[in-house]
Amino acid sequence: MILPIVAYGDPVLRKETEEITKDYPNLKEVIENMFETMYEARGIGLAAPQVNLPIRLFIVDATPFEDDEDLTEEEQKYVSTFKKVFINARILEESGDEWAFNEGCLSIPDVREDVFRQPEIVMEYYDENFKKHKESFKGMVARIIQHEYDHIEGILFTDKLSPLKRRLIKSKLTNISKGKINIDYRMKFPNAKKKR
Repeated sequence: MILPIVAYGDPVLRKETEEITKDYPNLKEVIENMFETMYEARGIGLAAPQVNLPIRLFIVDATPFEDDEDLTEEEQKYVSTFKKVFINARILEESGDEWAFNEGCLSIPDVREDVFRQPEIVMEYYDENFKKHKESFKGMVARIIQHEYDHIEGILFTDKLSPLKRRLIKSKLTNISKGKINIDYRMKFPNAKKKR
């Protein structure tokens, strides 16, 4: 089932998310719905708060980057099969020299800005079968994970921009929260005027 993606300005995107157990109601269905929703919106990652669930869960599918000419052959091979579910994730370590990449977000359509992130992370998480993992990620995959991880921490990529950049996109963000935007996927707008 395709779920509406919560737009910028909704309080759920700023909530402190809660850890879940393997008994979380309809977990398998929630994960399936999130993948379906993400694919419908042509995304590469989606966090539970973006579908109005304040829980520590996000999904990533980096496969659209497999043909990215800016990536090395090794990186293209790595992203071409990278599809994962992250539950109760914790970033244990971030390392390397920060690099910029033009990021966007399904909750903030039509806004793209350069965001600096470190290229390597070590993370602890559970998969969809509640098997625990401690794993290192690097490059584009690490960046996608960091972006989605920020969502479960109540952080948006726009928070990482300079005060000047934030001022320049303020009216765009206000319009997004009011639903004054043309998009081709389902969204829920926190400040949209109700139609009579």
